[in-house]
Amino acid sequence: MTLQGSLSHERYCAELLAEAEAFRDTVRGADLTATVPTCPDWTLADLVRHVGGAHRWAGTMVARRATEVVPPADVPGGEGPGDDPDALDRWLAEGAEETVRALREAGPEAAVWTWTPERRAGFWSRRMVHETVVHRADAALTAGVPFEVAPEVAADCLEEWFQLGEVPEVAARLAAREGLESPFAPGRSVHLHATDAPPELNAEWFLDLSGDHVVHRRAHEKATVAVRGPLTDLLQIAFQRLPADSDRVEVIGDRDVLDGWLAYATFG
Repeated sequence: MTLQGSLSHERYCAELLAEAEAFRDTVRGADLTATVPTCPDWTLADLVRHVGGAHRWAGTMVARRATEVVPPADVPGGEGPGDDPDALDRWLAEGAEETVRALREAGPEAAVWTWTPERRAGFWSRRMVHETVVHRADAALTAGVPFEVAPEVAADCLEEWFQLGEVPEVAARLAAREGLESPFAPGRSVHLHATDAPPELNAEWFLDLSGDHVVHRRAHEKATVAVRGPLTDLLQIAFQRLPADSDRVEVIGDRDVLDGWLAYATFG
């Protein structure tokens, strides 16, 4: 399975800087002690430290050309400062900049450990953009501000999510969870259709759940259940940052199949 992105390595690097800046804008002036509704074990300050720590962790592995996972405790500055807003803001900005420097110096094909078979630096440039996008949605919800994503970034974020679900190691980990009802059965499928995306993005996905793991393709096909709505809202539903019964989208067909898939596809 090749985790192929639609953007260049340099574009991902530029988007990571832009997303980090947008994340900082979202939390700037917000109540850092507020609980994040979509991550209820965290305050907004905890969310900032998680995102900044992820940037520095990935950047450290790329800078070191690590062939094995680097423990988070070994990442310089990875824990971040306390809850001082200015200190957190500086730390987040500096971590993103350091990570992008490491990614640009390495180039996309440099051999680096990842948690997938795709062992190259380009995995991390793409992954960190999408990690920041999704957690910016958490921050926006907490701060009560709007959330939007550039269409090509949102589409690539969804595409990566579905690609990851096809990685055997990831699929095996998901299937092994206790108490989870399998969403897979003959004839089951999910169709996501972005209603506001330009045609060249081909922002439609067919998720085949008829086997023992998800198989996806970009296509307009009749499915057991379909979800239609703006691309940013489809992104938030797929990552469970927006409930599937939101009036911002239209669900057509068997809602239980959609709910089963969403419960299964909680990873990352």
